[in-house]
Amino acid sequence: MIKADMRKKMESARQKVLAAIHAHGGTTLLSTGLTGDDARLAKAAIAAGAKMVEPNHPAVALARGYKGVTNMHAAEQIRHEIPIVEMAKVTSGVRQVVGKDIYITVGIPGGFTEIMPTILTDNDFKLMSEAGADGLHIHKSDLQDLAEIVEKAHYYGLLVDAYIGRSTDLHSFGIPADTPEEVAKVAKEMEKIGVDFIGLMTGMSYEGIAAGEIPAVIKERLKSLVETVNVPTLAEGGINLNNQTAFRNTGVNILVVGTAIDDMAEEAVKAAVKSFLP
Repeated sequence: MIKADMRKKMESARQKVLAAIHAHGGTTLLSTGLTGDDARLAKAAIAAGAKMVEPNHPAVALARGYKGVTNMHAAEQIRHEIPIVEMAKVTSGVRQVVGKDIYITVGIPGGFTEIMPTILTDNDFKLMSEAGADGLHIHKSDLQDLAEIVEKAHYYGLLVDAYIGRSTDLHSFGIPADTPEEVAKVAKEMEKIGVDFIGLMTGMSYEGIAAGEIPAVIKERLKSLVETVNVPTLAEGGINLNNQTAFRNTGVNILVVGTAIDDMAEEAVKAAVKSFLP
């Protein structure tokens, strides 16, 4: 009944991503954190040239001060409690502000490997699609779970960006793969089940790394990903102004940046408020 309509919706969304990558010389930005969840700041990010934004449920928990959380680590513990309808409201607001040509991918409860198992229903996918999402930002740690989400997402016209992590990560944010060889193997499986954009979680310690550089292990893992798949690739975690060039030089197509922008915004607010105080 709606297969052709949904294929058309997905192709339009895919072209938004490819256009963003092309416009920015092969590597673009997916702006998340407060620039994804606050429509005012999403608008600012778009005015500055961003073409992709990402609202997500842990960032919404942090923005709302849900249960008193004041940092992202705490927000990750209760992110599954954010109602799907709230994510739809956030997405709808951002969409109305940024316009139809901006790509919006959304992290939703049940789309991550949650502390409390959260089941996504057909209505959840339909709700996000109708709210204006182009895609879902997925952090599942099991290929079968991921395959089920891809099937449902595509049925409702949503693309999927999903991630590869490590078995030792503090939070489970992707299919585990600890070596470059495992990254390649998992990436091929993800592409095979229909994941539209494949990312690598890179939030490791940078202690001892020269300014502006990234650890050799990250370079090797990203190289393995980029050289293995045909779909656009992403890097997420620990990307900032100092190391962004090193990340770009790996050939990855999309840099997912949230915390670095959030921190800069926080400092800007502090400075502005101080200027008004005696």
